[in-house]
Amino acid sequence: MGSIQYGRYVLAAVLAVTFVATTGLPPSWSMGSRVPVVGATVEDFQLVDLDGKTHSLDQYRGKIVLVNFWATWCKPCTTEMPAMQASYDKLRDKGFVVLAVNELEDDAKVREHIKQYGHTFPVLMDRNNKVANQFGVFGLPVTVFIDQQGRVQEYIKGGLLTEQMINDVVAKIQKQEPVKAASLR
Repeated sequence: MGSIQYGRYVLAAVLAVTFVATTGLPPSWSMGSRVPVVGATVEDFQLVDLDGKTHSLDQYRGKIVLVNFWATWCKPCTTEMPAMQASYDKLRDKGFVVLAVNELEDDAKVREHIKQYGHTFPVLMDRNNKVANQFGVFGLPVTVFIDQQGRVQEYIKGGLLTEQMINDVVAKIQKQEPVKAASLR
């Protein structure tokens, strides 16, 4: 490679880095910032479902919440959704909630997908990727189990959820003793 051609590659790289650093691209274009630590309390979020109803994480305090980040184009995502639906059907009367958070897709496309597969759990639209970034999502699917007090109990990146896996994690969370303050004698 000649020195002029090499110089052009270097110049292109420098310009690209400068562009990204100085344009102030919206934070929603960034990838997930940090993976929540197991045991950490999750910051509340608000997203709208396909019917325009706002859901907040805080409204589900006292319940075990499975937050699943997914997209219609993600084959593993769509493969694990029947297990999520089966667990939701079986456990929702026992304080279990599924929140399927769709990343950056068109409402009509998501609505058609949900209708085709007959899912009844809430599907929330993360239109600017803010919630996915809050949960450190980089790649799909990602599933986060949150306990009744709003703390992360499991963070599963990739992998394929099964009904048995979901039931086992929910049972483990249900058996946990609430965190108690230490007492002095």
